[in-house]
Amino acid sequence: MTAPRAPSPQDDPEHRKAQEERLEKTWETPSGFRYWSAVNNSEVGIWYTATSLAFFLFAGVLGLMIRTQLAVPENDFLSATFYNQVFTLHGTAMMFLFAVPIFEAVAIVILPEMLGARDLPFPRLSAFGYWSFLLGGVFVCGSIFFNAAPDGGWFMYPPLTTDEKQTGIGADVWLLGLSFIEVASIAAAVELIVGTLKCRPPGMRINLMPLYAWYVLVVAGMILFAFPPLIAGDILFELERMFDWPFFDPKRGGDPLLWQHLFWIFGHPEVYIVFLPAIALLAMIVPTFARRPILGYSWIVLAAVGTGFLSFGLWVHHMFTTGLPAISLAFFSAASEAVAIPTGVQIFVFLATILAGSVVFSVPMLFAIGALGIFVFGGLTGVMVALAPFDWQAHDSYFVVAHLHYTLVGGMFFPLMAGLYYFYPFACDRKLSDRLGKWAFWLMFVGFNVTFLPMHITGLRGMPRRVFTYAEGLGFDTLNMVSTVGAFVFAAGVLVIAWDVLRPKSKEPYAARNCWNAGTLEWLSENPGRDWGVRTVPIVSTRYPLWQQPNFMRDYDEGRFYLPDAEEGKRETLITSVLDARPIQCLRVPGNTFMTMGAAFLTGGAFIAATFYAWTLTILFSIAALASILVWLWRGTALIPEKKEKDVGLGLKLPLYVSGPDSVGWWAMFITMVGDMSAFASLIFGYFFYWTIHATGFPPPNAAGPGLLWPGVALALTVAAWGAMLAGRKANAADKPYALRFWLLAATALAVGGGAALLWGPHATGLDPTSHVYPATVWVVAIWTAAHVGVGVIMTLYCLARSIGRKLTAEHDIDIHNVVLFWHFALVTMVVTVAVLALFPLAVK
Repeated sequence: MTAPRAPSPQDDPEHRKAQEERLEKTWETPSGFRYWSAVNNSEVGIWYTATSLAFFLFAGVLGLMIRTQLAVPENDFLSATFYNQVFTLHGTAMMFLFAVPIFEAVAIVILPEMLGARDLPFPRLSAFGYWSFLLGGVFVCGSIFFNAAPDGGWFMYPPLTTDEKQTGIGADVWLLGLSFIEVASIAAAVELIVGTLKCRPPGMRINLMPLYAWYVLVVAGMILFAFPPLIAGDILFELERMFDWPFFDPKRGGDPLLWQHLFWIFGHPEVYIVFLPAIALLAMIVPTFARRPILGYSWIVLAAVGTGFLSFGLWVHHMFTTGLPAISLAFFSAASEAVAIPTGVQIFVFLATILAGSVVFSVPMLFAIGALGIFVFGGLTGVMVALAPFDWQAHDSYFVVAHLHYTLVGGMFFPLMAGLYYFYPFACDRKLSDRLGKWAFWLMFVGFNVTFLPMHITGLRGMPRRVFTYAEGLGFDTLNMVSTVGAFVFAAGVLVIAWDVLRPKSKEPYAARNCWNAGTLEWLSENPGRDWGVRTVPIVSTRYPLWQQPNFMRDYDEGRFYLPDAEEGKRETLITSVLDARPIQCLRVPGNTFMTMGAAFLTGGAFIAATFYAWTLTILFSIAALASILVWLWRGTALIPEKKEKDVGLGLKLPLYVSGPDSVGWWAMFITMVGDMSAFASLIFGYFFYWTIHATGFPPPNAAGPGLLWPGVALALTVAAWGAMLAGRKANAADKPYALRFWLLAATALAVGGGAALLWGPHATGLDPTSHVYPATVWVVAIWTAAHVGVGVIMTLYCLARSIGRKLTAEHDIDIHNVVLFWHFALVTMVVTVAVLALFPLAVK
């Protein structure tokens, strides 16, 4: 017999009703025009998902135009020029505006409730990322309606694309528009990593996390290391287009292969950034319909981590035909084969769970099984193209097109559709139609295979990629017609799903709560859903609480866990420790605002103005964007609460304000700077790439470098600025505000001097960045480092203003801790820069 439960206020229904009313009011989604100021994950995630799917439909229409053009030989449906724009934008939209954003969108919707959190720690950052994504996507996709779309392929290989006379403004649209979108993707990755590490419910140790959360952590970490190299490449690319700096011009020491390296350091991990989140959906769906916990939890976690790790060693997989040394081809071919091992582990874990369980067949399970079949076939052709001799034959043929689509559609799109049918009742309160879902599946499954299976043969017969037409009688005619018919059948299946999602459902009954009988926390959600996210932050001791913890849903409904109320009318969630999910803070998250929309549009304005070389507008937008972000931070971060701690329930009191490594802001800064350092490392990679390819040496003989004097002065002043920041943090901890302000001013002056000295070095020695790739590389590394010192100056002055405004004190010191953390990274950047630009040339002489 169980002991009787002690009396609790939660026993009183009226008490619980009053709590729910306060929670509802606090987390209420605004109506009317103010609806668009919402920052709740439930709203922003839905916007994000809907917009990503809209871009998918747009890219799908472009794909049908491609297939129509190729249906018969010598077709004139599209001109060669417009065809290039269509296929470039098709690939660009599918990869950058759908495949990656849909992962972040879905995660924003479901992750908080899966972790028993009311919201992610930075809801305004999620909203900023969404508005940035929307603006950047419309800008890039809209270019085709003005005959200004990029036309160099979604990979934008130079030297063709670096010549403005040949490509017009399309390449700038691609580079700057996607750089803006990439910034939004990195912002979302930071939000998801911090949310997964710090917003888990008490008791959910890291080995009890849902598999979906593990995949989110792995994939968001991959974004931090994969996207920055592309951003670095974009910078070099745009400097060549705008200012004639010859990074990819062989006549002046550059090399187009550097772009391929930077692009595919991003591009091949991106395949797994797309694939792993879809597998994460299957990791939630398969156990639910197998009616048992997943087998091999630890194995699948290790496999996901291993896949993410190995994916960064495969980028030359795409460059086997570029003339690289044979030993390089052997290494990367072996790595490409090796990644099949952790990938296979994940597939076999799902199959074992299905075989060990009692499977309930459903539309989500139908899509899941179809996904496994298609992806395995795509994986087999992937093993083929991972072999360099075969790749030499199949490279740039339609065999690769077929392989790519089998991998991405099977590994990503079919699991996503399984997730759509599975999570739709959670997000939108009602179920989609089983009948329409089955129609859609079979239309898509048959249509997909009819489209892309013949392409393997088309490619082996010699049809090259990226051609807008072909001559009759080459053996491509029938195969291309079959592929085109299949594409329209597949599109019909997509339209069935689109109708199923968009059709009116107001007269249909709400789905039953936990309609799939799942075991994880997100299915605690009621139908219709509430704006508060979770009724109360639960205590978790198992991986499937709804299955394995007795009376769990009843206790949840009665608010018998943490934060059952919103007495002060503030939005709150719990922050826990990284490994063992020990409660350490009651975090107050900011509410609805239009500031995030304004900051995103102003930042986007700077990128768009730069696309048209409108430098005055670019500067004005940049200043306005910076001002808007500073206002946003001032009004929405590091807010001083009215009391030190709060009773969060169950007799536990937690602080409302913490700083340093316990703070989510500290973690966000650390994770952001890790991504930033990845971009910086890519620029340094470029420097040493040039060193390896120049037979006469790099720097070239008799080339003037920045010297030792000014870089040395820059390093000394930056070290002094860093020391002043440490002294300022110490003075603040001792509650000496005037000493803090002195050190902040000293750090500002020293940092300005350090950044100026670093730039003066190449200027004083007359390095002309348009003359040769060496001075161009010196300048871009120096500018990058000086710009970071400048950002540090802005942050330091922000701390000074916060101190003067009494928002930065000895007790409330989040800002100074976070800014000092930034300065640690800035100092490392300066040390590496001086070592590479000033000391390395002396070492190789």
